[in-house]
Amino acid sequence: MLDPDNAPVGVDPTRSSVARVYDHLLGGNHAYAIDITVAAQISAAMPEVADVALENRSFLSRACRFISRETDVRQFLDLGSGLPTAENVHQVVQRLHQDAKVAYVDYDPVVAAHGKAILQENGDTRFVLADIFDPQSILENPDVRDLLDWEQPIALLAVAALHHHNGERGKPAEVMGQFIDRLPAGSFVVISHVIDPSDGSEDDEILQKTLDVIHRGSMRDITARTKEEIRELFHGLELVPANGETEADIVPVADWWPDGPRYRPPTIAQRIIAGGVAIKR
Repeated sequence: MLDPDNAPVGVDPTRSSVARVYDHLLGGNHAYAIDITVAAQISAAMPEVADVALENRSFLSRACRFISRETDVRQFLDLGSGLPTAENVHQVVQRLHQDAKVAYVDYDPVVAAHGKAILQENGDTRFVLADIFDPQSILENPDVRDLLDWEQPIALLAVAALHHHNGERGKPAEVMGQFIDRLPAGSFVVISHVIDPSDGSEDDEILQKTLDVIHRGSMRDITARTKEEIRELFHGLELVPANGETEADIVPVADWWPDGPRYRPPTIAQRIIAGGVAIKR
């Protein structure tokens, strides 16, 4: 657990952070007491919440492997990357192509400090402290512009990030539109997002209970969105069909080209977060 007395400048150790709660759920140790408390509260409402984090992380790895193996894209911009853990984007893609470049972006100073420390010897990565809901602060950032060639295809990653946009500063699709408009042809966009069943099912009830816990706490809010709303985040790009399906659509991330067949019925953790991968022609 992190020592609150040695918190970096700009960090309030009495207020939870999305990145640190997520890291704790993944088994990391970069959390303050408040983050551990919030994780426990969320887990009480949805005991499978740690599995949600793991499913999301697995989807990120599979999507990056797909892009690295099956396309010529060698540049990645990871929005809302969170704390570096095992199997980070640069580890996945640089294992396949040593010259792949990765720019990470997060708003949490703890994340930025730790990220810069572990990446300082990797010349093909950068960690930028910025708000992903202020696209121009990233698109015009000197480190991002220096690392990535915007004349060549880029993989834009917004994995478990956009559901932290509650719409107060415009629709999240408009935010993504600013990024997507700058991407050259041949680029890819990867998105995962908490999905709102809106069907009165048990999943719907558990989700609402979980969101109520989050909204009462100190962590940044989470807004669930319907399949149609998640599709809008891709701004009309062509979705890659998932798992051999002939028609591409938003799917639970656990169903996006899993590493093997499923022998058991999907859990709520596998149903509650959805997304996809799209290409800009």
